[in-house]
Amino acid sequence: MNIELLKQVIIEQSVRTVPTDFVPRTVYQQVIPLKKNKEIIIVTGLRRCGKSTLLQKIRSEEKEKDYYLNFEDDRLINFNVSDFQLLVEVFTELFGHQKTFYFDEIQNIPDWERFVRRLHDDDCKIYITGSNATMLSKELGTKLTGRYIALTMYPYSYYEYVNYYSPELINKKVYATQDIAMARRLFAQYCRVGGIPEFVRLEQPDYLHTLYEGVIYRDIITRYKLPQERPIKELTFYLASHVGKEITFNALRKITHLSSATTVAEYCDYLENSFLCFLINRYSHSLKQQIGYEKKQYFIDHALAGAIGFRTSEDRGRFLENIVFIELKRRNKEIYFHKNKKECDFIIKEKNKVTSVIQVCVHMESEEIKKREYAGLFEAMKLYRLKEGLILTEDKEYKETMLIEGVQHTVQVMTLWKWLLAL
Repeated sequence: MNIELLKQVIIEQSVRTVPTDFVPRTVYQQVIPLKKNKEIIIVTGLRRCGKSTLLQKIRSEEKEKDYYLNFEDDRLINFNVSDFQLLVEVFTELFGHQKTFYFDEIQNIPDWERFVRRLHDDDCKIYITGSNATMLSKELGTKLTGRYIALTMYPYSYYEYVNYYSPELINKKVYATQDIAMARRLFAQYCRVGGIPEFVRLEQPDYLHTLYEGVIYRDIITRYKLPQERPIKELTFYLASHVGKEITFNALRKITHLSSATTVAEYCDYLENSFLCFLINRYSHSLKQQIGYEKKQYFIDHALAGAIGFRTSEDRGRFLENIVFIELKRRNKEIYFHKNKKECDFIIKEKNKVTSVIQVCVHMESEEIKKREYAGLFEAMKLYRLKEGLILTEDKEYKETMLIEGVQHTVQVMTLWKWLLAL
């Protein structure tokens, strides 16, 4: 690595600051109590979801803030693990001795964890971001075990969206008519634009496609050395077009013309590792049955799924499901779905027990819809021995208690936007 070029990159990047239109992120509240811990702080998430901005926010509030480098810079294309020592020497020459390091998108450098471990062993504090979940498995599993705390960053939540545009709505226990109108208007906007920061800010039509192409080519095709781009693109298009629907690897094999269901499963892992989409299992007490059952899949952002997939007007309910799923992921829930004679959208498990069941629907204007949603909820409640269930809709809110087979059961129907604000 050319030392003068490295200095130039460091100096140019060192002046980066928090944007004036910074949207407060809830993950930052998780970082604050960890600043004094000796562990390495690693924040992963989808490309362009705000990790770099978060890192600038952390830097802005620390006394030592100069040892910063973003490895996405194309001038660092030849940087390798042997150049890290040179990096430390340049940092020291430019800014003096410091013990706090900030590394953005460090997964671009093979064997980076060896250097980071050395820094940690020298009692340095290290903040890292990355756009691939595998950096928390194989790469860290052997060399940094017990030395790091991992956090996942998602696109803007509805809570963050409201906290930026209308913070007075946050934490209200009683909503006036004008508050409800504002919350619904913001929720309609959020459903339309999603939570990818740059798209929310500018709403440039081609931005989401550009982001998608970057993830596919840089985080998947290049990283995993895929021989062809067509199968992974066809797979992603199909998944984006069928958010919230059941899939099997064998059916996907026929659609993508990949060689085997095992290969399809590997490709789905690549998509999940890049934080583009996620698969969840049909719940069963038997792990073997879970593996054999069909899956459901959801996208990291509903607007991104809408931009790259095929849409119909009937997909509104699936998009609302997607919003709920990602919110459950933000809340670190273990998520499944239920299917027996009836279906229930989400089963939440904590430790070794199912603790809640959730249905999601656009509305319950007809008795037919209400009967269907209740039937799936009650079947799941009965099977998992729960006395309460939750239904999230766009426009209804009430609580209903029923006697079923001599046992009292309660159904809480809640507006989705209010549930999303109830952290």
